[in-house]
Amino acid sequence: MSFEVSAEAYGRFMGRFSEPLAAHLADAAGVVTGTRALDVGCGPGALTAELVRRLGPEQVVAVDPSEPFVAAARQRFPGVEVVQGVAEALPFADDVVDHAIAQLVVHFMTDPVRGLAEMARVTRPGGVVAACVWDHAGGGSPLSAFWQAVHDVDPDAPGERTLPGTREGHLAELFAAAGLHDVESSVLSVSAELASFDAWWEPYTLGVGPAGAYVARLDDERREALRRRCAELLPDAPFEVTASAWCAVGRA
Repeated sequence: MSFEVSAEAYGRFMGRFSEPLAAHLADAAGVVTGTRALDVGCGPGALTAELVRRLGPEQVVAVDPSEPFVAAARQRFPGVEVVQGVAEALPFADDVVDHAIAQLVVHFMTDPVRGLAEMARVTRPGGVVAACVWDHAGGGSPLSAFWQAVHDVDPDAPGERTLPGTREGHLAELFAAAGLHDVESSVLSVSAELASFDAWWEPYTLGVGPAGAYVARLDDERREALRRRCAELLPDAPFEVTASAWCAVGRA
């Protein structure tokens, strides 16, 4: 699996879902004017853009382990402090933000409890830590049709349904284990219109994340078999894909 890909590739793969999702997550976290927010695992900046819109660039900081994503975010948001680093060891002092938010990140942390505890550490006492993760386990992810097709043609493929936080209630459990208080859970939903099957399929060939890594490992014959199975599972174009994410919000 890799996120050492271009910002453009990630945007084509996930942007049509992550960008509208960012507004819902910022609402859930209670982000309002006059506060300071940290975007943990900012990627090319879907959530960062929403935070900048609400708070202004001087009140937003962002961190990501991917060098290409950090470079892209710095270029896109010249007034935002964007640094390279990991959630499990955030390069910030204690109590420096009012909100620490991770969109579609917790399930990729090497140690989610430590990462969430670090988010709490950098958040002022009583401040908000919030995160969301796609409902991979329940079949509500935007990638659900893809992984169903994968398992139809390759039953032993790993998929993403066992990743941390992807089943109902688990994200809140991780928050509690990290020492967060007053944890509340919700479901965030977004939809995207797809003009053609190729518009849906092509981003999977860009090598982004577990899905892209899986496709990249296939030979031509197996890739075509997977493509055909995906086409069989999806409705005739144009069609809409609706996706749901588990969300948890707690107090530091």
